[in-house]
Amino acid sequence: MTSQLKTIFLLGLLTGLLIFLGGVMGGAVGLVLAFGLAMVMNVASYWYSDRIVLRMYKAQELSPGDAPHIHSVIAEMSRSAGIPKPRIFLIPQDAPNAFATGRNPENAVVAVTRGIVSMLNPDELKGVLAHELGHIVNRDILIQTIAAVLAGAIVFIANILQWTAIFGFGGDDDEGGNPLVALAMAFLAPVAAGLIQMAISRSREYLADATGARLAGNPLHLAGALAKLDAAAHLVPLKGSPATENMFIVNPFRGKGAMSLFATHPPMEDRIARLRAMAQGEL
Repeated sequence: MTSQLKTIFLLGLLTGLLIFLGGVMGGAVGLVLAFGLAMVMNVASYWYSDRIVLRMYKAQELSPGDAPHIHSVIAEMSRSAGIPKPRIFLIPQDAPNAFATGRNPENAVVAVTRGIVSMLNPDELKGVLAHELGHIVNRDILIQTIAAVLAGAIVFIANILQWTAIFGFGGDDDEGGNPLVALAMAFLAPVAAGLIQMAISRSREYLADATGARLAGNPLHLAGALAKLDAAAHLVPLKGSPATENMFIVNPFRGKGAMSLFATHPPMEDRIARLRAMAQGEL
């Protein structure tokens, strides 16, 4: 299954889970209310995401005179991708990483850390910049926001179900309601929503890798960069919020063991293997 089809399937699962929870709760009004509240919270984040995260990481905009090579490379690939050239920002940290944000290609931003600029050679840096442009081309900020809206509504309804099931307000047995089912769904649904949301994030990373490899003209540029970044992530920590981990090209706040189920990024060895297979014409 391609990354695009997988994303559609996973968004469908989130939607189905939301509708099912609405049925368990026993009313369309609660379903609409939950969806509306989640929409308000996440759309605000979607609209102002670039300002929020850039301020959080004290990023400063780079002019063409500050970084002529980066501007030139991004301008060339943006033309190839058919999108406006995004603004470019520098994060004053030595941890090597990068991200893209912005609600649409016309308001997009690519941010790189000081560490990634000094660590990578020009070809590897081009691969990273191409990956970030891939997120912009593929409208990943919008897709992640839709997933967040659905997941947020699911969590909201689940919280209601916990109280209604415990105190006996959740459903009429004559209509098929079952407090035990409601209670079970109240605890399991948020976990399922979180797993699906993270799977969507991983799928978009694979797609951005593939798109970026094509824009850069050589998948090995990005593969080499990812190998270096993965090694450095263990040595040079990024100072920031784990809530932003899905934005970065390499997860700076990675979990271990069972927490890998909730990982926002695919295993690095899988990403590199796919890029090498692309270079050999196997994908």
